[in-house]
Amino acid sequence: MLALYVLLSPGFASALADGGPSLRRFLRQVLTNGLPVVVIINYVGFFLFALSHERTQNNRDPAAYIAVDFFLRLALFFGLHALIYVVSSDWYGSFGGSRATALRVVAPTLARSALFENISGVYLYATLVSAIPLYVSAVRRSARLAPVVRFFPEPIGPVAFALLIFAAEAICLTALATVLVRLQA
Repeated sequence: MLALYVLLSPGFASALADGGPSLRRFLRQVLTNGLPVVVIINYVGFFLFALSHERTQNNRDPAAYIAVDFFLRLALFFGLHALIYVVSSDWYGSFGGSRATALRVVAPTLARSALFENISGVYLYATLVSAIPLYVSAVRRSARLAPVVRFFPEPIGPVAFALLIFAAEAICLTALATVLVRLQA
């Protein structure tokens, strides 16, 4: 996702190829913001995937894990960005060294991430890795979702449904961030 973003951003690849401060800032941003966000969210997704396959006595429908992942993924995406932005303001002087400014830019940044307009979009779509296995396996095993999944052609039904859930997450992230931007104004 990162390579795609760099290639699609006009002049970005050449600026990075020149090295210097631009490359250093970019690498710092990816290592201190992107890597932690993607690793933590994907870890949680894979953990929920494993948890959803455990045999328990409560007979919980696997769709419950989709709901947990959905809200946890949104909360982690927002929360980790906010935390990392504040820490970056302290450690690197980002956002003019202001924690308040760091927090104020989280919502506007994330509001544009689903549209792949900033590097946070890279992180958002990189978290799809952990969503697909969880969603596909839960959809396949869920009695509650079976009637809905039947609307899709048989071999791609669970995958299509999983992608729709992820699209809904991207839309919810954008809507929530947009509301927060308006509340800040």
